[in-house]
Amino acid sequence: MGVVALLATLFAPLAGSIALLFIDREQTKAIKVTALVVSVGTFLASLLLLPAFDASSASMQFVIDLPWITSLDAGFRTGLDGTSLLLVLLTTLIMPIALLTSYGPITKSVKEYYVLMLLLQFGMTGVFMALDTFLFYVFWELILIPMYFIIGIWGGKDRIYAAIKFFLYTLVGSLLMLIAIIWLGLAAKAAGIGFTADLMKLRMIGPTIPMDVQTWLFFAFGLSFFIKVPLFPLHTWLPDAHVQAPTAGSVILAGVLLKMGTYGLIRFNLELFPQASAEYAGAISALAVVGIIYGALVAMVQTDIKKLVAYSSVSHLGFVVLGIFSLTIEGVQGAVIQMVNHGLSTGMLFLCVGVLYERRHTREISEYGGITSVMPKFAVLFAIAMFASVGLPGLNGFVGEYLTLLGAFRSPFLGSWTYAVISASGVIFAAVYLLWMYQRVMFGTNDNPENKHLRDLTKSEYWQLVPLAVLIIWIGVAPNTLMKFSEQSVRAVVSKVEHFKFGHHAH
Repeated sequence: MGVVALLATLFAPLAGSIALLFIDREQTKAIKVTALVVSVGTFLASLLLLPAFDASSASMQFVIDLPWITSLDAGFRTGLDGTSLLLVLLTTLIMPIALLTSYGPITKSVKEYYVLMLLLQFGMTGVFMALDTFLFYVFWELILIPMYFIIGIWGGKDRIYAAIKFFLYTLVGSLLMLIAIIWLGLAAKAAGIGFTADLMKLRMIGPTIPMDVQTWLFFAFGLSFFIKVPLFPLHTWLPDAHVQAPTAGSVILAGVLLKMGTYGLIRFNLELFPQASAEYAGAISALAVVGIIYGALVAMVQTDIKKLVAYSSVSHLGFVVLGIFSLTIEGVQGAVIQMVNHGLSTGMLFLCVGVLYERRHTREISEYGGITSVMPKFAVLFAIAMFASVGLPGLNGFVGEYLTLLGAFRSPFLGSWTYAVISASGVIFAAVYLLWMYQRVMFGTNDNPENKHLRDLTKSEYWQLVPLAVLIIWIGVAPNTLMKFSEQSVRAVVSKVEHFKFGHHAH
């Protein structure tokens, strides 16, 4: 049952994008409806994974292992643990919403757009399911192409610059990763199990790799993931890509794409190179903390709402990286939950910015004011997304941030409270820039004549925003519904690193 659901979740978007090729390009309605039906169907298929998943086990489930490139021992190997299950569900949920939000704004090359969006979904799901380093790499690269075109064709006025910057940054990281994948295969050969791309086998030999090689591999994988996250100072592609991308592109970028980086850190860096992870946890956490503060400070001075939300992502993902490299159960669990939470709340914030942009075609905060008086329903949903990003207790953002900070406080690898204390101030800054932005856009007097007659949410916009709002509140009130799935996987990862902490303080 689970295996069938897994295959359906992975291949339905690919089948859908191929099916779209056979629809006449003039039939835009048929194209939009087909794409939406495929993505909603994929979401329903992915829900079948939940009852089939055994949350009490840390092992990979629904595993498929088919031979592919036998000389490299690379196979079509897929499966899920608790962490990847949550991220697959996040992907299948965000995608239909992103397609729905594209109905109005996307008017040129409609067919190509939806083909690329479904291909993108195929790639993203594949990254979270792959249990083979070559397969992982293929999916990782596959994502680059649709995203490049989505930004470069349907983006804002500086879209070409943003798309090329996104492409080059990611490509540099990917090349390092490819070298690391080959090197890792050779390390397996040196360890006597033959050249392999099988992640399950590599997990066994990873910790035995000599420390100097482990360090190189750690950073070769790490850099490609840090660029994707993005970790300060590798974040400069993100604001451009976010601001130029169409709303749906931003939602997917924030909602899912950035999580591929943090997922990679857990799946590769922590699991394969625990000793190197322990060794460099402090340095990477320091960068994460700088990113938390830097992203927040830069967000404070933005005049463009979308840029403000983009920089808030740099800040929020700093928390995820800090949680991962606290190398504690609380921290990593917090990071996993925070990945899902950030996808929901920042995705929702970008949708809200899109709602305003569709009506006024400007993103300047100064152009707005008093919008609550004309769009009261929107005001409530926008507030939910904003407070979730601030980390208000009772909403989803609080859970992840709290656990992450707890992990950073307790971490034997960070060795001091400084990290947690400084990053906690990032939470306060987040409240400052988000509340300030909300207040200037939504409250005050509605004295700009252009804003006097804005219409409130349409039915389609309800369907985009309400499901996210419901999940934001649900996870805030009952976080265990999510955490129970990832708990065993997180424990398994952390236990690998654990016995390096005593040696860590010896030198």
